[in-house]
Amino acid sequence: MTHSNSKTIPSSETLDELTSPVVATAAVDDDPPAGNQRVFVGARHYVFATACAAYALFHLLVMNVYPLETWTYRLLHLGGGLGLGFLLYSAYGVEPDRQAEKQTPWSVTLLALAGAGTLYGAAAIAVIWGNWWLRGDAIPPSWTINSFGIPLTLGTVLAVLHGWIFGDRRIGHWTVADILLAVATVASIGYVIYFARALQMRAGMPMAQPGDMWAAITGVILILEGVRRMAGLALVIISAVFVAYAFAGPWLPGILNHSGYEPKRFFSYIFTDNGILSAPIAISSTYIVLFVIFAAFLQATHVGAYFVNVAFAAAGHKRGGPAKVAVFASGLMGMINGTSAGNVVSTGSLTIPLMKKVGYRSQTSAAVEAAASSGGQIMPPIMGAGAFIMAEITGIPYTEIIWAALIPAILYFASVLFMVDLMAQRFQMVGLPRSALPKLGDLLKQVYLFAPILVLVWALFLGYSVIRCGTLAMITAAVVSWLTPNRMGPRQFFHALDVGARMVLQLVAVCAAAGIIVGVIALTGIGTRFSALLLGIADQSQLLAMMFSMLVAVILGMGMPTTAAYAVAASVIAPGLINLGVEPLTAHFFIFYFAVMSAITPPVALAAYAGAALAQSDPMKTSVESFRIGLAAFVVPYMFFFSDALLMQGGWLDTIHVTVSALFGIYLLSSGIIGWFFGRIGWMLRALLIGGALGMLDAGLVTDLIGLSIGGGLFLFQRNVLKTADLAHGKD
Repeated sequence: MTHSNSKTIPSSETLDELTSPVVATAAVDDDPPAGNQRVFVGARHYVFATACAAYALFHLLVMNVYPLETWTYRLLHLGGGLGLGFLLYSAYGVEPDRQAEKQTPWSVTLLALAGAGTLYGAAAIAVIWGNWWLRGDAIPPSWTINSFGIPLTLGTVLAVLHGWIFGDRRIGHWTVADILLAVATVASIGYVIYFARALQMRAGMPMAQPGDMWAAITGVILILEGVRRMAGLALVIISAVFVAYAFAGPWLPGILNHSGYEPKRFFSYIFTDNGILSAPIAISSTYIVLFVIFAAFLQATHVGAYFVNVAFAAAGHKRGGPAKVAVFASGLMGMINGTSAGNVVSTGSLTIPLMKKVGYRSQTSAAVEAAASSGGQIMPPIMGAGAFIMAEITGIPYTEIIWAALIPAILYFASVLFMVDLMAQRFQMVGLPRSALPKLGDLLKQVYLFAPILVLVWALFLGYSVIRCGTLAMITAAVVSWLTPNRMGPRQFFHALDVGARMVLQLVAVCAAAGIIVGVIALTGIGTRFSALLLGIADQSQLLAMMFSMLVAVILGMGMPTTAAYAVAASVIAPGLINLGVEPLTAHFFIFYFAVMSAITPPVALAAYAGAALAQSDPMKTSVESFRIGLAAFVVPYMFFFSDALLMQGGWLDTIHVTVSALFGIYLLSSGIIGWFFGRIGWMLRALLIGGALGMLDAGLVTDLIGLSIGGGLFLFQRNVLKTADLAHGKD
């Protein structure tokens, strides 16, 4: 770790001049809009907010009051999320003062063709539904089935192209092309819902109909465009490669070879619960949307600001205080929202400027916040979406998963805390003056704001369903708000539903794209063949297989959000690891952990990039430094691989032993990386510490004694109890 010597380290007297109090406000709870996210005003705002609130309320009612048939519910979840996403997210970035551009003949022609195809297809499907609703005839007119598909698909493609070529960059307006995409979404999803029972029998089979194929092709195009707008191009490219692989199999060599599939069979198969409607969307439509709305309820009560203020009161005055606040606040915020970049933006807007004030460089400030915030996705009880998808894939109860995640999460945040504390010692970072910090005693009077989290955990361990637990926690948040100035009335309830729906749109698109990839893996059998390849590469060595799996998970995580990266990696890698004898819980946690760590792994480190934007630092240098700061955490998965007692899979004594051993090993590793162990140490002693720490990965008695001996000997050496001659010749 380097530090700019030209940077002036502020003295305590200088910081005492900080007169404005450091207090987190409600802005901490707000999610800033993405660069292409529209911000509506006036009538547009109320229309769109009402649609979002209705979308969120629909999920709560279905999950708690009026259940729907599974396919129908998932399809409504997907269609509503995509439709709202096209209206909220522009094809490209928006600008506040942008004026409407003059329409060219090419633009008008392209839009007219897109409208003609899309509206004809939508009208045909509307006739199908109307024929049933109005006449009670379940058999639609033949012309509707035979003629809607090609116009709908071509119209959708032209609407997408219009957005790419003639995108409207006004921040408060949706375009005609975006409305057409929303209409196409309703049409394609409407077809699949109408024929859902028949599709369950014929999808992916020779008896699949051309209409099934065209509706599915339209749906896939809409999903990929939605992902491009809401989550970036990388996941689109990966998904498109998998779709192409389904057709290119006969011409590919080795394990990639397969017989190939007809478009009708492939696309009808991909829009079933083996593909797009599989585990990722199943989780997105239940647990994810529930807990995202729960997070929105907590935002309405400003719990996030309270958590950040508690962190400042508890750690702000310590050496390197703002950096430690970033660690504590990100851990607390992670319990609410379970995101990386979101945590960076919310807590970093406060902690990054203060880290710079106490002497941290810009890139180091951003890197610390990014490394700390990435732990939000492994912090129980919400853990982003990872715990829910893991429970769905493995069949392991959700409560067991979050219980197993507790110690790895503690070790992660401990590793980052050790790094920032050692850095503060080495570079003499001071804390903030107590006079500028919130008073812990005053904050403890509002400790009831932790009640929603406590109710959630308590209900989970009483054995209630996850949906019931989330609902109870949501109700608790509303009740608790009446003890604060931010009482939740009808307006705040409406706002929470609106915000919750907007927050979930990206995850809907991401989970649908992950479902495409999962479907291709299942259809082509590449997952099984990849598992066989993994067995061959590892040559029956579990450790080598785990290292290979780490690389795959991190690389996937660079190209797509953590949720999708884990879902894909779990489908491809986890079966091979389990065949090698690795316990399913350990295998899945290992993969998920490294998918999360990709957020701070160069060259594509999304959390680090978010921090760099706040700190005005170089994104690539920030990502490299965030990787260094999080480096000690990279050994945690290997620790629970060698000893699953860290996942609460052993007895209490074993768990306590391996936890203490792991904490000591991580401290040694952090000291070696920073170059400070009760004083400055040179490269040889740093290498010795790192070697001792890596030896403690396997929590055995011998390796623990070696690590303790290295740490104890170096401590005595640093305290001048042992001399160099004593180390060389032995002490008499």
